Amino acid sequence: MDPLANANLPVRLQRNTLSDLPETVGTPAYDRADLAPGIVHIGLGNFHRAHQAWYIHQLMQQGLAYDWAIIGAGVRNYDAKMRERLLEQDCLTTLIELDPNGITAEVIGSMIDYLPIEPGNGTLIQCMAEPSTKIVSMTVTEGGYFLNANTGTLGLDHEDIRYDAKNPDQPRTVFGAIVSALKKRRDTGLRPFTALSCDNLQGNGAILRECVVGLARLSDTDLAEWIDRNGAFPNSMVDCIVPATTDQVISQCRALGVDDRAPVSHENFRQWVVEDDFCAGRPPLEKVGVTLTRDVHSYETMKLRILNGGHQLLANVGEILNVSTISDCMSDPDILAFFRKVQADDILPFVQAVPGTTPKEYLELVEKRFANTAVHDTTRRVAFDGSARHPGFLLPSLRDATASGSFANGLALAEAFWCRMCAGIREDGSEIEPNDPQWDTLHKAALASKADPEAWLEQRQYYGDLGRGTRFAEVFAVWLNAIWQNGSRAAIARYIA
Repeated sequence: MDPLANANLPVRLQRNTLSDLPETVGTPAYDRADLAPGIVHIGLGNFHRAHQAWYIHQLMQQGLAYDWAIIGAGVRNYDAKMRERLLEQDCLTTLIELDPNGITAEVIGSMIDYLPIEPGNGTLIQCMAEPSTKIVSMTVTEGGYFLNANTGTLGLDHEDIRYDAKNPDQPRTVFGAIVSALKKRRDTGLRPFTALSCDNLQGNGAILRECVVGLARLSDTDLAEWIDRNGAFPNSMVDCIVPATTDQVISQCRALGVDDRAPVSHENFRQWVVEDDFCAGRPPLEKVGVTLTRDVHSYETMKLRILNGGHQLLANVGEILNVSTISDCMSDPDILAFFRKVQADDILPFVQAVPGTTPKEYLELVEKRFANTAVHDTTRRVAFDGSARHPGFLLPSLRDATASGSFANGLALAEAFWCRMCAGIREDGSEIEPNDPQWDTLHKAALASKADPEAWLEQRQYYGDLGRGTRFAEVFAVWLNAIWQNGSRAAIARYIA
């Protein structure tokens, strides 16, 4: 047999094969046997591994934060598949940076374990109750907070919340598990850990506090007061475009020399702004470029409204027109013109500058990032869960614009595109598969609105009083009728004109 026959085969990613990886692939410079846990992260998907886990890895590369290693966790059955894949490769992850000038890869090792997914979440609760756990962070998506869209408070009528209130020792939700763990800590004389939300929500720390304390109050008011008084829930803003891992990404990783069953690709940009409010210590994040501040709000507003809101501007009409990726949307003259005019007229005027950049400069950066053709970010992924993303990313701008006396023409058109997308048929006749936890309700309202646009705006959980007898409602109806009658491109042309 030719001894060189397997020389170019990718190396199976595991702890004992790191030295066998190609020299072009970065690897941990630290001995992972020296690491000790300090962070439990719940909802361990691609974004966390490309973002927070990368920052901790960078600290470890500097010989720091060895006692801040990450233990992964989840509370949903679908998390079990990710756990299985990662444990098979010793919780190592290959990160593929999608730079237009050249693709690079590195293996990060800041995660050292992944807890079992189980009913009642007993192992997770016990791990969070351990003295070594100083931060519990999470990425559970914007829709994972059981919020009342109009009040921003915990949705007490949700089945899982009611269950956790009655069964605090066998909870279903991440918030119930946190409450149970904090109760154990209080009862054993330990201080709370810091609970750190890394989801795209305005004031995510305050929202997390509301969810945890509000749920605790349903079963133990003394515990709720103890958590509220002693705990810490810092606000944070996270930013990095991380596409879904496809077979193409896995093949790309193999071509780079690594056989990784769960690699992550990401753009060549990251940002993390965190409120410096931790009750049990923190790693020295400022040493790897994290902005520690007492004022996260302005950074959040700029990012959520311009970038995340901009994503919705592109993805909804992109789905209708069967434009497959965000970079393709940016190269479509009609969609790009729509994107830029809505930003200029209805979003940027209501965003304040942050230290070092203006809204206009930030938009220019966002446009470059969205146009990165190396990032194969699908419109379907970005359009997912519009029922959480529109209220969080576009409707705050809409409310500010209408309050100022503006007709919010562009945002009304954007909402009409969301409605049209939820009808489930593209303009070329192809089907848009269900793409929202509330799809059935949205689909029904979208179909009804073809004859009566108010049927869409009657969804008061999103629009509140905006949908009744307002100038916005009138403009929305005009745009929705125009889209159905003449198509999306004609509506855009009319808007631009």
